[in-house]
Amino acid sequence: MTLNYLVLVVCVLVAVAFVTLLERKILGYIQIRKGPNKVGYLGVLQPFSDAIKLFSKEQTSPTLSNFLVYYMSPVFSLFISLVVWMIIPYEAGLMNFEMGVLFFLCCLSLGVYSTMSAGWASNSKYSLLGSLRAVAQTISYEVSLALILLSFLLLVGGFKFELFILYQEKVWLLWMVFPLSYTWFASCLAETNRTPFDFAEGESELVSGFNTEYSGGGFALIFMAEYASILFMSALFTILFLGGSLFSVSFYLKLVGISFAFIWVRGTLPRLRYDKLMYIAWKSFLPVSLNYLVFYMGVKLLCFSVLLS
Repeated sequence: MTLNYLVLVVCVLVAVAFVTLLERKILGYIQIRKGPNKVGYLGVLQPFSDAIKLFSKEQTSPTLSNFLVYYMSPVFSLFISLVVWMIIPYEAGLMNFEMGVLFFLCCLSLGVYSTMSAGWASNSKYSLLGSLRAVAQTISYEVSLALILLSFLLLVGGFKFELFILYQEKVWLLWMVFPLSYTWFASCLAETNRTPFDFAEGESELVSGFNTEYSGGGFALIFMAEYASILFMSALFTILFLGGSLFSVSFYLKLVGISFAFIWVRGTLPRLRYDKLMYIAWKSFLPVSLNYLVFYMGVKLLCFSVLLS
């Protein structure tokens, strides 16, 4: 089991490297310019040169920073982003969580602490403001994500993600609950601090947000954690709404398609105002997810009453 998980981690890290290349290529085409094309054939080796450059750079830290927390925050962030991959039902000797949904929500909540501690430990007002924004944003959208998951748990009747794959053997949940899938995707953008919800890294007002004081390896770890989260959210979207066996090529094509959508949104949409972000979370997504939850509870109770009668 340990060996399988190590192989999984290596595969995720390699995938993260090439997702960065994919993003830079796609953004290049969207903005009508060339992406990376110098290192290796068509720029294929660019992610590796970036990694060598970042990890070989001098490690710096602000004089008045909290040294231990400052250095451990990026490590903890990447650790959480990799640990959460254990809930994916690979059917290949990895852990088969009976309460996979709860474990996912716990890891999602823990990810807030690494961002908050990174901003606080840097002892910079820009970093602190960026981390506070990220915490408020993440907590707000976690409520919608949890309510959407509760709706699906009533449908599939369990906490295992494997049940979602079995439930969608005939038809995708995407067609059955399209508004929830749209809400889930937008909430994933906010959870992973992606455009148009990247207020934790607002260049125009916060320099670079919570990671302003990080350079070299620390910045690389934060960067890797963000892209590992994007890949995981893409895989989770595929499991929840598009189904399919994890040993089929179609599953990974869907995963790449959702990852492409993350990048596409970044290349086309401008950043929103922060009050608009919070308005969408509490005035739009929350009522929609709550209404669906109440609807599914009513349907479930109705089915039980019919069966009992």
